[in-house]
Amino acid sequence: MVNMQADNDSSWSTFPKQAVYGIIFNQERTQVLMVKRRDIPVWVLPGGGRDRNETPEEGAVREVLEETGYRVAIIRKVAEYLPVNKMTQYTHLFECRILEGSAQIGTETQEVGYFPLSSLRKLPPPFEGWILDAAANHPHILRKKIEGVTWLKFFQLLLRHPILVGRYVLTKLGIHINT
Repeated sequence: MVNMQADNDSSWSTFPKQAVYGIIFNQERTQVLMVKRRDIPVWVLPGGGRDRNETPEEGAVREVLEETGYRVAIIRKVAEYLPVNKMTQYTHLFECRILEGSAQIGTETQEVGYFPLSSLRKLPPPFEGWILDAAANHPHILRKKIEGVTWLKFFQLLLRHPILVGRYVLTKLGIHINT
């Protein structure tokens, strides 16, 4: 279990905007729980913005509950990912286990489901890398730059998926289209 005491790191002064994500594997560690967002209908790990008054652990537990319906416990901190541009933010990734609840959809989530690690759906960056980092079960907390989120990748995705990228831009502007 990870210590849930106040996060006394100085990351807030350096990175005032932070994200938290939870990753949940099935018991055999062959599948990962994902959510399909409502605002941008893509499959991702459950997570979102960390509130200033909560620890990263508390934020991850809250986000997983809000987006999946599952109350979880933190098993370990997988990684801290450092932002590389204005599209990214300092991100905490935690491996979690389900304590109770059932899969539920809500205002942010239109589907919840497990997917085999051996055949993950095409995921937006950087989620595939984060899943692989967690599945590798490193003995230490990874600390590295966010990979795969570049302006070139953004423009490539814009050409291939203009509606999805348009919806992404709207969410960054604070406009959420939940269908």
